[in-house]
Amino acid sequence: MKTTGKKPGEWSAIRQHLATWEKPALLALVKDLYEAAAENRHFLLARCQAEESGGLAVEKYRQKIVEQFFPRRRLMGELKLGEARKAIRDYRKATGNTAGTAELLMTYVENGAEFTAQFGNIDQRFYSSIESALEELAVLLRGEARPLYPQFADRLARIEERTAGIGWGFHDFISDVVRQLAEELGGA
Repeated sequence: MKTTGKKPGEWSAIRQHLATWEKPALLALVKDLYEAAAENRHFLLARCQAEESGGLAVEKYRQKIVEQFFPRRRLMGELKLGEARKAIRDYRKATGNTAGTAELLMTYVENGAEFTAQFGNIDQRFYSSIESALEELAVLLRGEARPLYPQFADRLARIEERTAGIGWGFHDFISDVVRQLAEELGGA
């Protein structure tokens, strides 16, 4: 369901056309889109399960993230952080579900911490990406996902422990964010 390459007015024309269709024809079109590509299937499943933070849709996107850090078939040198971040963006776009988005951000940070713990120092781009995801999670937890903080507190503490001794200022950043969240939300 790529949005790149769309021309101004295309959606308007499609929308006008679809507005004349009956429900069975619209359902047939959605089914055709579902069958056309895996990305469409994931999007539709996520949209239909938008209120379920622990559902099958979240799990499919979580697996996309984990696969980028710890692939079953690729060699270690093929880390694709952009694909993992894209999974989070795609899920959020498809569902708007805050709890599921927070879960996927947490998964990204956990796998990034585990990856660097297992394979040693990576590079600044890697650490910046993990830090960015943690900051995005922190913003959610301070805002609309505030009630979810207790579900994440122990996991955040484990990440802080797991990153001890990792350079590039990575552990310091993790510690600062985890500490600030605990101070701000620990009693929430």
